[in-house]
Amino acid sequence: MKGPAILALALALGACAAAPPPPVATRAPVDLAAQRPEISSRALFGAPNPFPPQRHNAQIAQDILELGFRLESGRDLPVFSRFEGPVGLRLQGQIPPLGVIETDRLIERMRREAGLDIRRGNAPSMITVEFVPRAPMRQLVPSAACFVVPNVESWAEFLAAPRSSDLDWTRVAQRETVLVIVPADTTVQEMRDCLHEEVAQAMGPLNDLFRIGETVMNDDNFQTALTGFDMLVLRVWNDPALRPGMTREQVAARLPAILARLNPRGQRAGPPLDPVPTPRAWTVAVETALGTPRRSRAHALAQDALGIAVRAGWRDERLALALFLSARFAPEGDGQRAVAALTQAAQLYGARAGGDVPRAHVELHLAAQALASGQTDLVLRLTDSAMPPARRSENGALLSSLMLLRAEALEQLDREAEAARLRRQAAPFAVFGFGSEAAAIDRRNEIAALVRRD
Repeated sequence: MKGPAILALALALGACAAAPPPPVATRAPVDLAAQRPEISSRALFGAPNPFPPQRHNAQIAQDILELGFRLESGRDLPVFSRFEGPVGLRLQGQIPPLGVIETDRLIERMRREAGLDIRRGNAPSMITVEFVPRAPMRQLVPSAACFVVPNVESWAEFLAAPRSSDLDWTRVAQRETVLVIVPADTTVQEMRDCLHEEVAQAMGPLNDLFRIGETVMNDDNFQTALTGFDMLVLRVWNDPALRPGMTREQVAARLPAILARLNPRGQRAGPPLDPVPTPRAWTVAVETALGTPRRSRAHALAQDALGIAVRAGWRDERLALALFLSARFAPEGDGQRAVAALTQAAQLYGARAGGDVPRAHVELHLAAQALASGQTDLVLRLTDSAMPPARRSENGALLSSLMLLRAEALEQLDREAEAARLRRQAAPFAVFGFGSEAAAIDRRNEIAALVRRD
């Protein structure tokens, strides 16, 4: 279940500066008419080039067990669950203009990169993707941008009995019918992100883990499109050596041989396994911080999460995220400590397998701080580091924000032609990520407001 994206909360980019942040621009509504083929992920990013899995196989085996035998709520799943045989996928509801293009690209990737027998059309086992307006979705599931449920074929059927025992994933061994709910009136990027995560969970494990940076199955939402790690997990999950109804112990016994066969480069020795599980108190603090509109409350919760991470001795994504959120929600006038926290978070992400993309998100904030304090050369270095992983992970919102920050720095250095060209190049990525021409202009103005005008 995908929750709110961190980038969407990170609008006051100068919040870490010692000076008061600029006003946050009002977000323009999504313009579905702007969803033309030239702003699809296929047109903007070309052939997929995901980062390959970088964790070692012993760690991946642990990850798969935790992803596959627990729900996001913390409930354990008693047995291994998946589809058997070919899977059909159909679209219904208020399908947005680029819904078909993004779905077909996802299916192509799943077939080619994960070897899944899935195609658009009918089959004995079915995934139904229904596009529903955001308002009724939020009335029923306020915290979710999109979600996946078993044993129903439509939004109407789900609404008729939203608490039915038939929708309980703990009762499902062999999957036959799964419903994915995606907002119909959102940005192309959020639609694409929802399709990737929820269809992947329909075909694979159901949990999200904050401690894995190289997966979309992480509620930090730094990764937005399926990664090489995700495709490997899906390939393992659907390997013929596994069967629906297996226990955790039976799956654990077979994972080493499956991973050795499918991911031979992961057989190398690696660092010690990540400490698990994550205490519920840490997860609640982070999720509540991301969901509260009160900055002071969000900062206090981020500090709580940071304290738990430090006491536990973590050096992974959980500590990095707590540092990031502590800086993101830092009070005005606390700029030096916020920058120090961001710098430490960037170092932690950089030392982790698959940390390029999370680090790029942190570097976005560091670049914004650098721009606000007139450090244009630092802006250029940070954006030069962050733009390639933003592009490779197909994150239009992140990439366009970095490009616009870089353009402001170039303009400050009197390189106006380069700045103008970069802004033009950023525009379609901004529409992809933020939803409309007006929203893209809002983002540009927001970043321009960071520059000190003497």
